[in-house]
Amino acid sequence: MARYTEAVCRLCRREGQKLFLKGDRCYTDKCAYASRPYPPGLHGQGRSKTSEYGQQLREKQKAKRYYGVLESQFRGYFEIADKKPGRTGENLLSLLETRLDNVVYRLGFAMSRAEARQLVNHGHFTVNGRKVDIPSFLVKPGMVISVKEKSRNSEKIKANTEANSFRQPPGWLEYDQINLIAKVSAVPTREDIDLPVEEHLIVELYSK
Repeated sequence: MARYTEAVCRLCRREGQKLFLKGDRCYTDKCAYASRPYPPGLHGQGRSKTSEYGQQLREKQKAKRYYGVLESQFRGYFEIADKKPGRTGENLLSLLETRLDNVVYRLGFAMSRAEARQLVNHGHFTVNGRKVDIPSFLVKPGMVISVKEKSRNSEKIKANTEANSFRQPPGWLEYDQINLIAKVSAVPTREDIDLPVEEHLIVELYSK
């Protein structure tokens, strides 16, 4: 499947904020956005005021890049969210939040969502006791996510869980840090999602 393969630091600079796409590097002085907090390109420092459409587009791009999904995937999630009861924007973020790669990242098994996607692809995790290697797999309340038995000695996972031991998982996940097991206790609400995006602008963009 197609995937963005160019410098991800450009994406943070384009959106005007850190999207934490490179894990621990984003917390250091090596972060490109920290040293150049303006859009990339020759005219990055002299761009004019953004139009209404531009603001809506930027919010959509920000959410896409934050979760690491492509346009066709994102549009598909929007269509599902639009058919569900409740606010479409909040439904959209809730769906994105329940992707397995995002859950792996939220639990601290990976330093970034890109790394979480790779770990899932390599089959390091199980859902309800069965191996799942599809990053876009959507978890639901009652499901149990755990590190596969053979992967518990992985140096990468050990290092990540130790480095992220300070990170608190969101309220909709019950996490047993000792046994590396988590249970989905509820559907994530907007209050559980720390994404700095105005989702109503995304709804307005797709509703035109």
